[in-house]
Amino acid sequence: MTTPITPSEKALFIHFARIGKALANPIRLELLELLGQAPRSVERLAELLAESVAATSHHLQALRAANLVEGRKQGLFVTYRLADELVGTLWELVQELANRQLVELREQAANAAGGGDPSENIDVTTLTARLRRGEVTLIDVRPSEEYAAAHIPGALSAPLEDLEDVLPTLPPDRDIVAYGRGPLSALPAAAVTLLRRHQRSALRLAEGIAQWRAAGLPVLAGAPGP
Repeated sequence: MTTPITPSEKALFIHFARIGKALANPIRLELLELLGQAPRSVERLAELLAESVAATSHHLQALRAANLVEGRKQGLFVTYRLADELVGTLWELVQELANRQLVELREQAANAAGGGDPSENIDVTTLTARLRRGEVTLIDVRPSEEYAAAHIPGALSAPLEDLEDVLPTLPPDRDIVAYGRGPLSALPAAAVTLLRRHQRSALRLAEGIAQWRAAGLPVLAGAPGP
């Protein structure tokens, strides 16, 4: 005897589908990526996405309707953030699933992250051990507002566009490890290329704040010092 899904159960799936519908747009996924790094205004998000404010606002409203993001007015601007930590976890799981199931994604993901020599990479375990021994200088090459929202303890803020100016202040006798927004971020590879061009020993950490948190490691918040 078959037991069909009841109307009340079907109603639940309608709500689940609201989440899927809200996610079914690449720009909205980009918004989740950016808001997972730091809260931002619609104007700043539009700038980072190279989209109009109107289009960006439209996508934010779709995410907000599914309770995936929330907006809070601060002065003249509305600042958006993820509505719950689980939203960030969901986005991480989407990326992990896509990387496992979509073969064509892997090459594109490697290209998005800048490709590069595997010898340039450092893993979390090795990094934490070398940080404890004072053997490396860790730099966060994301924009400064992302560093202020959350960063790895001990990391220095060195946004990619300012890295050449920051370089003379970094200890010359240590490896420099750069990290960005996560496995798909091109920022660390670009930083390593720049550092090596200046004859500095440099490595990159593929993981970002989301992966660092997921590993149970602590993060700090606060703007860089003067």
